[in-house]
Amino acid sequence: MSGIEREVRSRLFELQDLKYRDFQCRLLPTVDPGSVIGVRTPELRRYARALAGKPEAAEFLEHLPHKYFEENNLHGFLIGEMKDYGAAVDALDVFLPYVNNWATCDQIRPKVFGKHLPELRDRIRKWISESHVYTVRFGIEMLMAFYLDGQFLPEYPEWVAGVRSGEYYVNMMIAWYFATALAKQYDAVLPYIRGFRLDPWTHNKTIQKAVESFRITEGQKAYLRSLKVKLRGKSFSSPLSLGT
Repeated sequence: MSGIEREVRSRLFELQDLKYRDFQCRLLPTVDPGSVIGVRTPELRRYARALAGKPEAAEFLEHLPHKYFEENNLHGFLIGEMKDYGAAVDALDVFLPYVNNWATCDQIRPKVFGKHLPELRDRIRKWISESHVYTVRFGIEMLMAFYLDGQFLPEYPEWVAGVRSGEYYVNMMIAWYFATALAKQYDAVLPYIRGFRLDPWTHNKTIQKAVESFRITEGQKAYLRSLKVKLRGKSFSSPLSLGT
């Protein structure tokens, strides 16, 4: 173990909250409980901000794979603090194959992406075409985060509708994307639901999440409920009853 790994790990254990660790483990069915230290996210973000830009941060990012869940989250937060777009993308391409859970994946949000939307869309298309579960999930999340408002184009939901996966955490993200898109771009996205373009489980999950949104009118919710389909055969059951 390198000096920076020892230093980071020591600091993470100083921030440990055992009750929070037990809570986190219940939410992370794909993560070995022995790899969870139990550091609250605000503390971890503060640590990342303090470390970002220093030589120690660059050195830490070179050491993969990590042993602990929080080390992975710190890694993601450090990428999120990068000010150079190219460096952030390169770091993500190295890191994403090591991501093994929805929480680490969903907390990565590089600030610099907002200044490079034309380049980012091409990278997103590459990510969602990959085979690794959390790389695909991350790509769809970035499309949802940055391209559902003024940057929206009708081709973007087509990209997401084209993803076919047997993975729960990919299909849940597809449903999350379309539910959010219905709230922000209802007329443009409704044909995907009305035309039953998604697999039945994801179709129904999209409707479920959409009707829970306060941004969708009661009339729209009633119509969406009428489009639910009866599931047959195997469905994508959640490891836990979570909206993740």
